Amino acid sequence: MGRRGSRRGGGGWGGREGGGGGGRAEGFDPERMRVQAASLIAKRRAIVARIRPDTAAAAGADLAAEFAAYTRARTAPPPGYRADADDFAAWLRERGRLPEAAPPPARRWWTRLLPGRR
Repeated sequence: MGRRGSRRGGGGWGGREGGGGGGRAEGFDPERMRVQAASLIAKRRAIVARIRPDTAAAAGADLAAEFAAYTRARTAPPPGYRADADDFAAWLRERGRLPEAAPPPARRWWTRLLPGRR
């Protein structure tokens, strides 16, 4: 079993605020754990907004609330920021907040480098 799976005390991912369903470990201040979890969610939200600006635009002013709801609906964060951003986009799409992905452009970026093409 990996390091994450061998945690003791039900520490999980920091409780529901952290996007996980694990309980709180004894001996830790619940308020500090809540603040830490909120900070980690804000960090993930900022990175996801940088990686997928379309998700931030689709959520608009509700980005913080939408991302918090997305994290509560998951048992653990996905492995990597790109996967997190794509999962959040899919989550928004399921709720009608993000339109279906546009088809890729017909012209590839490198074709502008070919002689005689603009």
